[in-house]
Amino acid sequence: MSEVSTFSPNDITVSMTEKALAYARKQLSSNTDAKGIVLGVKKSGCSGFKYDLQLMTEIKGNEKVFQPASDVTLFVTAEALPYVNGTEIDYTTEGLNSTMKFNNPNAKDECGCGESFNV
Repeated sequence: MSEVSTFSPNDITVSMTEKALAYARKQLSSNTDAKGIVLGVKKSGCSGFKYDLQLMTEIKGNEKVFQPASDVTLFVTAEALPYVNGTEIDYTTEGLNSTMKFNNPNAKDECGCGESFNV
């Protein structure tokens, strides 16, 4: 993995737009076992890392918890924290395609499809 500057987990911020929150609420309401949304990163994609956003059904205990709205809990994996600090998660629609978009200030490069990034 790329080297990332030292940080304190308490200094990390991740946010969600209203559109992303509305989409998250819809996904959470369809799964009664979900405790929230989890954001992680995987080494993958054409630029080095890929965002991994899923419903969180089992808390492992190493996640940082964010509360972007009173009814939406966002968990970020410990491994992802230095890569996603300052990221705003948005939900966009372009034509017939809808997707989660990650506005990550740490990303130096992104692939053309926007699904992977490099720090």
